Amino acid sequence: MPMKTKQPAKMGSYSEDDVMFLLKDLSDINLEDSTVNREMRVQAGQHYSESLPIEYQPPKEYVDLFWKTTSEYKRKVALCVGVVAEQIYQAKGSQTILVSLARAGTPVGVLLKRYIHLRYGILLPHYSISIIRDRGIDKNALLYILAKHPEGKIQFVDGWTGKGAISIELTKACQEFEKKGQIKLDDTLAVIADPGHCTSLYGTREDFLIPSACLNSTVSGLVSRTVLNEQYIAKDDFHGAKYYRELLSSDVSNQYIDLIAAEFPQVIHEAEKMVLQRNQLKIKTEFLGMQDVNRIRAEFGIENTNLIKPGVGETTRVLLRRVPWKILMRDSSSPFAKHILMLAEEKGVEVVAYPEMNYLCMGLIKSVKGTS
Repeated sequence: MPMKTKQPAKMGSYSEDDVMFLLKDLSDINLEDSTVNREMRVQAGQHYSESLPIEYQPPKEYVDLFWKTTSEYKRKVALCVGVVAEQIYQAKGSQTILVSLARAGTPVGVLLKRYIHLRYGILLPHYSISIIRDRGIDKNALLYILAKHPEGKIQFVDGWTGKGAISIELTKACQEFEKKGQIKLDDTLAVIADPGHCTSLYGTREDFLIPSACLNSTVSGLVSRTVLNEQYIAKDDFHGAKYYRELLSSDVSNQYIDLIAAEFPQVIHEAEKMVLQRNQLKIKTEFLGMQDVNRIRAEFGIENTNLIKPGVGETTRVLLRRVPWKILMRDSSSPFAKHILMLAEEKGVEVVAYPEMNYLCMGLIKSVKGTS
């Protein structure tokens, strides 16, 4: 297959042995705006991928909570990674190409690569590429990967599921890719946590806190979320992102990976056992979370489901980079809710008890249409 794409930029604070970002480096371009200004533009019709939020720099108390959470749940995260990795290797073996969806998927892809290397002695290729809701996947990045690994079997990786929008976008993108004369790709998304019941390849369906959701670029290789803006991205370019080199002193990306990976030797046996049990089950993808979302949309008079972000990971994102309106909380005593309650207090956001839902919590984004 001819390679029609440009070469990847060297970016991010991970080793290239861990991941290669197939992204165009937009570090020198001013793409950030205040959260409120950006929210108004997005709700007025500008696509969220055309600009970036200003990276939230948390106070010391919040960073301390991140480390405390990581320390408490590193074994659980490692086990979930092991369960996913065992399933991937059983299905695709040494031909697997890990393709994480930047940026929440990137740390997970690095961990999967590390686990499979420890367990099976094989170093799988791992790329991180962009997928954008309503705009699809980076086809140039896929062509680059397929040209490099013509016999490979791509496995898409993300951090967690919310409503399932990215799972749906991935399926649609894979269908379009095949229709345009390219190869048929497996659209199964591998995630650590699948509280929305959106995929059959997951570590757990519990809505628990994956510590890497707590921070932004400083736990994801200092790479921004991805950008697709025609001013800066030509037809043959990869989607773009920024490399926040100026945040190097705050970067914990590699420390986080090392902490979780250190738990792998202790969880291998349990991961194998869990996968054997799971292989006996018929796993359904019912997108159960959308039932909660549609009910809450009606109950709270919310115009667009894009303003509802279910699950611990998505609620964290609402508080870090959107304009939050309310947080619905099933159980405020849960240890996975601590950082959310801390952020909500810091930002003056109301937390509403809402016991009847599948998720631990939901973030509701404030409608800013018509404001100036």
